[in-house]
Amino acid sequence: MEARGTSPPLSATSLNPPFKPTTYFTSQAQRVRRQLSGLHRRGTKRARLQPSPRASMSPSSTHPDPTAGEPGSAGATPAAHVASAGVPTRPRRTTAQSDIHETILHPGNVRINVQGAFIVSDEPTTPRSEDYEHDPRDIRLPNHTAVVSHVAVDIGGSLAKLVYFSREPEESSIGGRLNFLKFETDRIDSCIEFMRKLQADHRRQNGSAPEELCVMATGGGAFKFYDKIREALGVEVIREDEMECLIIGLDFFITEIPDEVFTYREESPMEFIPYPPQPPSIYPYLLVNIGSGVSMVKVSGPRQYERIGGTSLGGGTLWGLLSLLTGARNFEDMLKLAEKGDNSTVDLLVGDIYGAGYNKIGLKSTHIASSFGKVYKMKRAAEREAEDGCNGDSSSHYSEHDHVAGSSELPHSPAKFRSEDISRSLLYAVSNNIGQIAYLHAEKHNLEKIYFGGSFIGGHAQTMHTLSYAIRFWSKGSKQAYFLRHEGYLGSVGAFLKRQPRNWGRRKSFEGTKRTSME
Repeated sequence: MEARGTSPPLSATSLNPPFKPTTYFTSQAQRVRRQLSGLHRRGTKRARLQPSPRASMSPSSTHPDPTAGEPGSAGATPAAHVASAGVPTRPRRTTAQSDIHETILHPGNVRINVQGAFIVSDEPTTPRSEDYEHDPRDIRLPNHTAVVSHVAVDIGGSLAKLVYFSREPEESSIGGRLNFLKFETDRIDSCIEFMRKLQADHRRQNGSAPEELCVMATGGGAFKFYDKIREALGVEVIREDEMECLIIGLDFFITEIPDEVFTYREESPMEFIPYPPQPPSIYPYLLVNIGSGVSMVKVSGPRQYERIGGTSLGGGTLWGLLSLLTGARNFEDMLKLAEKGDNSTVDLLVGDIYGAGYNKIGLKSTHIASSFGKVYKMKRAAEREAEDGCNGDSSSHYSEHDHVAGSSELPHSPAKFRSEDISRSLLYAVSNNIGQIAYLHAEKHNLEKIYFGGSFIGGHAQTMHTLSYAIRFWSKGSKQAYFLRHEGYLGSVGAFLKRQPRNWGRRKSFEGTKRTSME
């Protein structure tokens, strides 16, 4: 993780008289400029009352620089700013003005006010585009008034997830909202171009220089595209640890956003957990983050985590195989196909083997005995029929596979398996595998709460049902699967929050940092 070069914002106790905590300005730059003006007036007055400059340079001075940090801290005064004992200057005033000037150029942290935050479901204000998808569930922050001078992006192997703050368009509305967009990583140039537009908007609205916008980046692409983003935007790009951002983002959603976390059952598709969480302590838990691959992270406390396992069979597996087997062009198309599919046409079910359920061991007739288990037998039968001189039309034998409107059949396939059925079968196969591995890790580490995150889920009902059912089935009801409405943005939200001062949350959710070794 890179060290940050921005100066810390001036606290209310840095000036005399202090600012009231409830005072807000339209931007941090304006606030600091007012501080600078007041400090200059007070410094001029003190100059007539204080002893000679040489005396004020004494090492035994009992008036430390209020803007200097502790030795070794990010806010410590650089050695270049410390005048030698033989130079007749006023170091206190000069150092303060230098730090304030640096803060004007690099606004640094801003405290996000989450009081009264809620999720909206109205039409996104961002213009529609083929280059990205705007999640309509923005998070409204009605009480946040300060300028936010950074955006955050989580760049994975398949998708880049962007989070940024925007003001409400109506003049009568106060506050703003967090916006959520995702791009295909192959179109990273479109993501960078969108950030360039945000940069221009930030300059127009706040009168700041374009380089003041900071990009908080996480994920593998934060390193792969680091130079590209920095050169294209001419801004500071701060790379953050991926796992830590995931945990910070998840903790934020659990503790700060009402109606964000829910459980899923067929009879009760979306049952939100109580807010604030009961009991107040949300730890320990297991985070199963499903992106291109899958990472499983044990979380013991605020920023105390350990990666305990994972699997390479994740969203990238589903995406890759379906792109080969179907005509779907993107992940959303694949999920839509799966919604219309019938996996029983390609999966071998328990009922196909026993004629009914195997109730003695708890298996229903509809349980999958073998994913894609029917494909080989049916395909060979169709091929033999073709070899015997048939015209290739196997509808008399396989009428259940006939082409329907909106479907796309596999090319050169005598059995004519529907893309919808293949998509649903493969979705079940990947989801069941992840669910069972998640249960095994939770059982091994004695974890009862399992949170599923990542763009693979995408709010898709069948995916959540499969994962939730797998956890209930294998744990015999002793463990619970949880889902989120912003499941794909844990990392980008965590990176966004990393720009904040410590303990900014209402319940100080993010105090302290402790990470165990990750394999």
